[in-house]
Amino acid sequence: MAQLIRWREMSSQITSPNTEAAILGRLIEIGQEELPRGAAEYLLSIRFGDRDTARMNELSELARQGKLTSEEQAELDSYLQVGNLLAIMQSKGRQALQRSTQ
Repeated sequence: MAQLIRWREMSSQITSPNTEAAILGRLIEIGQEELPRGAAEYLLSIRFGDRDTARMNELSELARQGKLTSEEQAELDSYLQVGNLLAIMQSKGRQALQRSTQ
């Protein structure tokens, strides 16, 4: 997760209330009290595969070196956006699990 934070710092995107991640977060929030335990656990189990992780590391290194092409920057931004969406979904999953144990 620490790598994801570094990738976010390198993103050329500006955080706004209407990014795909923010919109999805609002959608999930609407029915969050009804998220079944199994669904919450599944959300928390989602991870990037080895090939995607290796590619993100490669793009991250190129970004640190200032050597990203515009296509690579767009690819990195796509990974960041998906990572943001995943983080929101997993946060909602954790919240649902916490509520189910109270």
